[in-house]
Amino acid sequence: MKLTNRSLHRDFAYFYVGLIIAFSFSGIILNHREDWYPMNYTFESKDVQLNLPENLDLLTKEYIQEEVRNIDEKYDGHRVRKNTLRVYFKGNIILDVDTATGKGIIEYKRKVPLLGHTMYLHKSTNSFWIWYSDIFGVAMLLIAITGVLIPAGKNGFSKRGWKLAVLGMLFPIVFLVLFS
Repeated sequence: MKLTNRSLHRDFAYFYVGLIIAFSFSGIILNHREDWYPMNYTFESKDVQLNLPENLDLLTKEYIQEEVRNIDEKYDGHRVRKNTLRVYFKGNIILDVDTATGKGIIEYKRKVPLLGHTMYLHKSTNSFWIWYSDIFGVAMLLIAITGVLIPAGKNGFSKRGWKLAVLGMLFPIVFLVLFS
């Protein structure tokens, strides 16, 4: 096997094509997670009515556990934020209750198969995965650099490619300047 720019580009791209596709999908989905989030997709919901005290300081763990005893799920924690009580149950089940009215909705959530799991790759803090992702990042740099250097002649980097590369780099720079 001859070690050339083209062969390095090709072989690294072949090796990482699955991860490139998974990161691309999960990255696009993370960009739109306000609209649809396949890691917490609600597949069932029910209306709930709780009797909450006027004084929110009385919302203790024991009080809430007693109040949700009719819900056949295992209590896992709670928080109060901006007039909303959120109760967490085991198994990715969440109850949101308006503290003024006691009206709420319990949502049963799960991951969308495949898409939800690829997002885990994007968000994982596992040390092995972090190292593998760092190696992947270096490989992406290698794929980009070798890909830029493959064409020669009038369509090569020194004639035409550098102009497109500068244009492509301007978008993130403009975004950073305007929005960060």
